[in-house]
Amino acid sequence: MPRATPAMNDDIASSFGFPAVGRKKITAAFDGGRLTSDGGVLLLAQAERAMGICQRLAACIADPRDPARVIHRLDDILRARVFAIACGYEDADDLDALRDDPGFRLALGKLPESGAGLASQPTMSRWENAPTTRELASMMAAMIDIYCASYPAPPTAVTLDIDDTCDVVHGYQQLSFWNGHHGERCFLPIHIYDTATGRPVAMLLRTGKTPSGKEAAGHIRRLVRHLRRNWPDTHITIRGDGHYGRPEVMAYCDAARVDYVFGLPTNSALRADPAIVAVADACAVKRAQRQCPVLRNYAETRYGAKTWKCQRRVVARIEASTLGMDIRYVVTSLATGSAEHIYDTLYCARGQAENLIKRHKSQLASDRTSCRSANANQMRLILHTAAYWLLWRIQQAMPRTAALASAEFTTLRLRLLKVAARVVESASRIRIAFASACPDADLFRALVLRLKPAPT
Repeated sequence: MPRATPAMNDDIASSFGFPAVGRKKITAAFDGGRLTSDGGVLLLAQAERAMGICQRLAACIADPRDPARVIHRLDDILRARVFAIACGYEDADDLDALRDDPGFRLALGKLPESGAGLASQPTMSRWENAPTTRELASMMAAMIDIYCASYPAPPTAVTLDIDDTCDVVHGYQQLSFWNGHHGERCFLPIHIYDTATGRPVAMLLRTGKTPSGKEAAGHIRRLVRHLRRNWPDTHITIRGDGHYGRPEVMAYCDAARVDYVFGLPTNSALRADPAIVAVADACAVKRAQRQCPVLRNYAETRYGAKTWKCQRRVVARIEASTLGMDIRYVVTSLATGSAEHIYDTLYCARGQAENLIKRHKSQLASDRTSCRSANANQMRLILHTAAYWLLWRIQQAMPRTAALASAEFTTLRLRLLKVAARVVESASRIRIAFASACPDADLFRALVLRLKPAPT
């Protein structure tokens, strides 16, 4: 561990004051010794040890270094970066300040005082830029394997939500593109979630324009192919908005026996469909007769666009109000279920994916894709997804009755990770002293026990 010079000690220990309390002067200094403000990083370490995320990711990257001269193993470098992201330090240069933090050192299996510190920012940045495109593809496949392994047994069926989100850039990074809809130069990375459980499945950096049908079908084909290597008998349903209701996507899903529920943009043929027009007129008349501010009804029809090779089931949500008529359409391969069930229960549930994207993008700062190289930015997306997995794992270990069992990641970080602790190292043991007044002490203790690896 690097030793501070006398000048550094003077700067760190220079005291400052606060208003007096009870006629007693208050002075303070950053000279408390082996203290960490991120005691909960040890929870992250237990969650990561249980899932093995960083070891799997590191195995996908070639390491040309001489093993005899390696100070920081590649999986430890990734581990430190992922832990820092989960604790709210989203930039690699934050590791320069954290490399001697006793909490982070213990989480990486290092003693609080002896030995080299954690990897510095240049090392982190070098490895963010190291993976090749082929290695990144392997890492993406490993993330899907991690998703599949998170289930104790293959599920009977899963519904996966696919969506893209605007990731604004402030320069001319590779793949950045002007998007007229968002009015920004941006990326439009694709996020895929198992929304019912909150599990992330895949995150793909891509250019800032709406994906074409051919591109979207290619991404879904690769995803389904890899899922079926792990789960050959699991029934898969893909759900998305109108961007993904393309002929190429639906044709692939039909051929691969994958069900889908996609938004469908309106057009003159749908607006003139007799089945939908009849229900819409009846809904408008009934609303006027009852003097309701809003009245909703549902209809369905068989529809085939010119670019489709067959007719498909289309469900319409019809809403008559004092402001006029609003009709939304959904195309699906599902033959069972009422029109109301298809729209309100199945399709509208994809709104939860927006909340999961918000967790990933805003609460874990995965939009910090400011590297010049597209590969480096994809690597960042993978690291932020790994941090998402660790927070998800901690949340799943909570008792269902706990107040934080459904909390946002920012709340989990504030209540469970940003916990002050004193680290006391003696000849035979290391003791971590958390604050006696910690409001979540009982939950923290329970999580440590639940995340503790089983004896071997």
